[in-house]
Amino acid sequence: MIKKLLSPIYEFLQDSRAVGIVLIICTAISLLLANSAWQQSYVASWDTVVHIPIPQLHLPHTILHWINDGLMVPFFFLVGMEIKREVTIGELSSIRQSMLPILAALGGMICPALIFTIFNGGTPYANGWGIPMATDIAFSLGILSLLGNRVPLSLKIFLTALAIIDDLGAILTIAVFYTASIQVGYLLAAGVILILLIILNRCKVRQLWCYFIPGILLWYCIYNSGIHATIAGVLLAACIPSSKVSRLIHQLHDPVNFVIMPIFALSNTAIVFPPDMLHTFNSSISYGIMAGLVIGKPLGIFLFSYIAVRFKLAALPDQATWKQLIGIGMIAGIGFTMSIFISTLAYTHAEWQIISKIAVIAASLLAGTIGYCYLRIAK
Repeated sequence: MIKKLLSPIYEFLQDSRAVGIVLIICTAISLLLANSAWQQSYVASWDTVVHIPIPQLHLPHTILHWINDGLMVPFFFLVGMEIKREVTIGELSSIRQSMLPILAALGGMICPALIFTIFNGGTPYANGWGIPMATDIAFSLGILSLLGNRVPLSLKIFLTALAIIDDLGAILTIAVFYTASIQVGYLLAAGVILILLIILNRCKVRQLWCYFIPGILLWYCIYNSGIHATIAGVLLAACIPSSKVSRLIHQLHDPVNFVIMPIFALSNTAIVFPPDMLHTFNSSISYGIMAGLVIGKPLGIFLFSYIAVRFKLAALPDQATWKQLIGIGMIAGIGFTMSIFISTLAYTHAEWQIISKIAVIAASLLAGTIGYCYLRIAK
């Protein structure tokens, strides 16, 4: 009886669209609660202060803070392992194979950042240039799966590789540009632990606990170094033995995608809509983010891909057309998870965070809708 009841849930979780659907539902619930009669208690719940009795972690931090600095580490660990798998045995394992998604992703990061800077350069909002750079893997692939065989498999693989490289770009952006100050002592300690993890890998140590215990210490040191703590997840992933990566990805897929990411979506989209929504969209922050994701993404991906093919650095994916590639660029404009995450780092001012998050949600919805409709008719 229980098996029969759980069977539809299990089948849903195996669907490639499931992650995107769950995140959409969580976002909708969070926005509704944040603008309902329960507004005050709901929003305040994420701002509840949690004290952790650990040296250098005793400062009062909110639940939202610990979600973004702690709970998201497994998400970045999973992303790091996906990058490692693609580089070792996947689409990025050969130079020829990887050139098109690498260059396309580069264009898809540079153009949105430039467009944002056109609107916001020289203003107090300029630090948000990294927000429209990101592509959300779960949402973009979920939208693409709705198109079935209208899109060749080669383009789905291309988008996956592009989004993974995009994530790597976002991670590097966070580490380099969204670090306020550096505590050299903790950074050196993190470096020593990282060297230890590399030595374990080179010595072919296979027991995962030998990596996870130093990994916790790595997170502690990076947290106190000034670099965003989630980077520890990526560094740890790079040191995990290649033979263990695929199994770990499989084991972490459901907890990360159906527990951690929904919690992130609920907490980071608890946005109280301002009385004048028109003012929210009539902001250079909104202009930069929306134009960056909706226009900059497809423009950058197409231009850099065209240059790569024109100069014979790469070739179009099998059975794909330039029109379809433009559509992939449109869907890549779905920023969501990483874009919202970067907006929490780019701005400390609450109002600017709200504007940027609303712009990311609106732009992602627009990019996904336009990309889906376009690819239904493109050949």
